[in-house]
Amino acid sequence: QVQVVESGGGSVQAGGSLTLSCAASGVAYMRKCMGWFRQAPGHEREGIATIYGGDSSTYYVDSVEGRFTISQDNAKNTVYLQMNNLKPEDSAMYYCAADRAGTCLSAAYRHSARQYNNWGQGTQVIVSS
Repeated sequence: QVQVVESGGGSVQAGGSLTLSCAASGVAYMRKCMGWFRQAPGHEREGIATIYGGDSSTYYVDSVEGRFTISQDNAKNTVYLQMNNLKPEDSAMYYCAADRAGTCLSAAYRHSARQYNNWGQGTQVIVSS
């Protein structure tokens, strides 16, 4: 059974940085796609970054490209999301999710919350102006 636990959220001022961690048990990274999502009040959950376990290929949406970096440490079964130059509009609950490897390889699916079957409880990020 796959279990996913996020940590590292908090409150920062605009322009600051945070690093989120996602510890996943019961998952073989080589055969998995790991994604970071976020959901602000009144908005749908949106995918922002994914990493393919097979070769560590990464994918980002435009709103975070160049500011956020997703990475993985297979020895620790952990995925990270380094967030730099944070903006107030980045404020949201951030979730980590795991799915089969093929999800990462599809541009139509890799950032779609509906594709992922294993979710963490989320960690809150608040960015003040």
